Amino acid sequence: MALFEQIEQQKPLLSGEQYRALEKFLQTGFPTKKDEEYKYTNLAEIVNKTYSFTPEADHDISQTQLDELHFGEENFDWVVFVNGKLQKKLSKITAQGIVFRSLREAANEDAYKTYFDKIALDNAFTNLNKAFADEGFFLFVPKGTVVEKPIHVFYLSQKQSENIFYNVRNLLIAEAGSKIEVVESHHNYDQHYVFTNAVTEIFASPNARADWHKLQNDSEKSYLVDHTFARQERDSIVTVNTFSFGGKLVRNNLDFIHNGENINSFMNGITIIGGNQLVDHHTAVHHKFPNCESYQNYKGIFKDKSHGVFNGKVYVDKIAQKTNAYQQNNNILLDEGASIDTKPQLEIFADDVKCSHGCTVGQLNEEAMFYLRARGISKKEAQALLLYAFANNAMQNIDIEELRSKVSELLAEKLDVDLVF
Repeated sequence: MALFEQIEQQKPLLSGEQYRALEKFLQTGFPTKKDEEYKYTNLAEIVNKTYSFTPEADHDISQTQLDELHFGEENFDWVVFVNGKLQKKLSKITAQGIVFRSLREAANEDAYKTYFDKIALDNAFTNLNKAFADEGFFLFVPKGTVVEKPIHVFYLSQKQSENIFYNVRNLLIAEAGSKIEVVESHHNYDQHYVFTNAVTEIFASPNARADWHKLQNDSEKSYLVDHTFARQERDSIVTVNTFSFGGKLVRNNLDFIHNGENINSFMNGITIIGGNQLVDHHTAVHHKFPNCESYQNYKGIFKDKSHGVFNGKVYVDKIAQKTNAYQQNNNILLDEGASIDTKPQLEIFADDVKCSHGCTVGQLNEEAMFYLRARGISKKEAQALLLYAFANNAMQNIDIEELRSKVSELLAEKLDVDLVF
């Protein structure tokens, strides 16, 4: 029995909004390659498997395992979910003045009722998430609060006796003048497959700053479909950095909605994959007001028979004069079997704007390789140096030194070299 049939059988167990969301999903089903948005991403491997909808709660995650996941972040705060449930004993939140709750605990919060599910677009995966999500986190940062420590959120799966299907829901509200940084990572410790369908909503009030870093380095028995929506008010800054190194199939969907003037939006991505991995980045920025900027910079390095997808969209409304939108996707194919499908798009209805987009697909520069080899550097290390330099500018706006070091370490690991950057 495939996943769709399993989902149908859940219908009598739901009611209210969950029931209506599932009905919407059942009308369309999972997207296929006939759908334009999934033209280059085949979900058959995911949806032809069967999954448990109820994770087994038992686990023996040790402090040693958690320590191995940390990257010199002793001064961070962190939150640990295991098998879909918040583990308060494994978590550490010291920040003062914020409100942090599990999604279930937050249901009676006024801010939750005001903001939850207000900007998530209506599609198959968001409807599926709305039908089944019962865990994730709610984070409220009050007006003027500057959260000095980043918060690392871990989603761990362990001791599952069969494939498991998680629906994770996150809600971040940064009120006027506040500042917050979140790091998110998923980790599967089982030999069974994990399919995570995650939806995150980010609300940035006037003059707020919210940075969200996705560190994707899961096992090859994991699938992740992630939808992140960010609505920004005037003078706000929101950054989403996506570092994709692991996972069998990863689909990242980003939607930024501008709801005021002088807004800045930043999207950066680094992808290094091999084997038969697939990573798909779909981004969209909706410029609806004048004097705003958006910046998209995605770098991809593909080995073996891996496959990358990038589809970046920029919409500029008629009133959004003085918009400055930059979009770039650069890729290097290291092996003949590797491939990338890239499609930057602009839809501009204003006449006083600066908008640019571009993409490149190629191999390493032979002259640069020759230059390094002539100075006694091995071929492997020369290749790694060039690839590191290629990816490096997508890390420039990471102001968490520990995270920047971790990404550099993963770059070296994926490039299979012992260089210290």
